[in-house]
Amino acid sequence: MTKPAPSSTLDRPLVAKAPANFKSRPITKADFDMIVQVVDHWWEGPIASLAHPIFFYEFGRWARVVEDASREGRFVGFMLGFIVQPEGDGVAVGYVHLVGIDPDYRRRGVARALYEDFRQTCLREGCRRIKAITTVGNDASLRFHQALGFSSHEEPDYAGPGRKRLVLTLEL
Repeated sequence: MTKPAPSSTLDRPLVAKAPANFKSRPITKADFDMIVQVVDHWWEGPIASLAHPIFFYEFGRWARVVEDASREGRFVGFMLGFIVQPEGDGVAVGYVHLVGIDPDYRRRGVARALYEDFRQTCLREGCRRIKAITTVGNDASLRFHQALGFSSHEEPDYAGPGRKRLVLTLEL
């Protein structure tokens, strides 16, 4: 198996209210291995199956991690996302699949900075929007996305018959 191609935004400081000691960089295999070990704890429930290896091996060039440089590069967050060229309108879309933040680092700007970093990548790649999905009733996720400027609408059968989801979109 091959390692994903590195991103052009290697090891740069994050923006959007994150302290300067937080550094964003492309995901590595060691990071992916760490994600599958901590994500259930960070999400407070079983979710590791959503951190499928495809997000490293096939889509890894867009996945990002955040380290706290002031704590010897401590791994504090990640975003598994990718860019697609959907059929129909032909507009490239950035898709945020899974984000995880160490509970000790929540409400410190890490997730906001990951989204801003991904937004910048999407703009460079020619995307016109970013999309994310959350479950109906996940008010914290909805509020977070709305604070970033996302709009939302409920899709009744998005995840299969009777499995509604909130579709979140940010026009770029």
